[in-house]
Amino acid sequence: MNKKASLSIIFLTVFIDLLGFGILIPILPTFAAKDLGISDFGIGIIVAIFSFIQFIFNPYLGKMSDKFGRRPLILITLLISSISYIIFAFAHSFWMLFFARLLAGVGGSNIGVAQAYVADVTSKEKRSKGMGIIGAAFGLGFVFGPMIGGILSKFGYSAVGFASASFSFLAFAFAYFLLPESIKEKSKSVERKFEIINLSLVKRILTDKVVGLFVIIFFIIVFSMANIYGTFSLMGYKVYNFSDLEIGYLFGIIGLIGAVIQGGLINKLNKIFSDKSLILIGIFLMIPGLGLLPYGQNFLGVAIIASVLALGTGLLQPTVLSMISKFSPDNEQGSILGMNQSFASLARVLGPLWGGFAYDFIGFQFPFLTGAAFTLVTFLIALVLLNSLVLKES
Repeated sequence: MNKKASLSIIFLTVFIDLLGFGILIPILPTFAAKDLGISDFGIGIIVAIFSFIQFIFNPYLGKMSDKFGRRPLILITLLISSISYIIFAFAHSFWMLFFARLLAGVGGSNIGVAQAYVADVTSKEKRSKGMGIIGAAFGLGFVFGPMIGGILSKFGYSAVGFASASFSFLAFAFAYFLLPESIKEKSKSVERKFEIINLSLVKRILTDKVVGLFVIIFFIIVFSMANIYGTFSLMGYKVYNFSDLEIGYLFGIIGLIGAVIQGGLINKLNKIFSDKSLILIGIFLMIPGLGLLPYGQNFLGVAIIASVLALGTGLLQPTVLSMISKFSPDNEQGSILGMNQSFASLARVLGPLWGGFAYDFIGFQFPFLTGAAFTLVTFLIALVLLNSLVLKES
């Protein structure tokens, strides 16, 4: 099978899986608040456990994919995701919902593996476009998933869980029959030992001036975005009185813009702008996109501001991931991209915890303002360091 066909299949596999994930995103906080009576801070914990488990498992699965191949790891995690959504469908308490999201975190730890798959089948010149395909799968999952979730919520939240499980199982079946292995020679030097975090790899990544810079940028940006995970839906529900369907539409708008940019536009923009320019433009757009969300006044206002945010993240994420991959050794793509996803998962733990705490105890505006402030700091770091470090290593 040629590389273009392999990219198409990994795109469809990730898209179908993310469709199931996207269905839950807009309704999870409102389900926890309305049906289970969980506090805003408790919802932050529910959102954070998913990412905390990813923080633990992402680097390990990335490392194991270097040794055993990408395909078996993708298949196993898709099955785990499907099981987690079934448990969600029957959740009737904080702890049952907590366990469902914990298991979903294990299943969702395959993104680093999927990124490594893309790195296997693309040249360094086309790496941004390849990483954009994963971003587009995310975007489209967030276009259709939340809207489907909003519609299905009218039939009960159990229906939402079963629909998510069905999509993840469909992705498993699709990958089982059609997804080829992407690495011809598996690494023999990878140890099978499970570590919560590989300190030697962390040290090597962070002491690499170029890769370390991009990993840190990615971490801060993801933390800034993660401040509004959960709180965005809560703000829509409690402050603006949006329905589940309207919240689903907002996530759909964000996903559609991200999918358009990462699915094709990023490749054209790469021919016009440098990677440095795309990163700076992306971060700059995220600042008002995050900071102004609590002041949107109504659905249209929030949708316009969210669109600016989506433009920023759409430009930023595939470009940063591409740069991490370009400056990483070929035989460590899975390990390094997996570790980067682990750092990102840690940011998604800290973000919702702070966001839920700030929303509950300080004010609903603060998760969004915090995200904007950290994004501004990232913009200043990138403005100062990108030129000198990247150009020197290129």
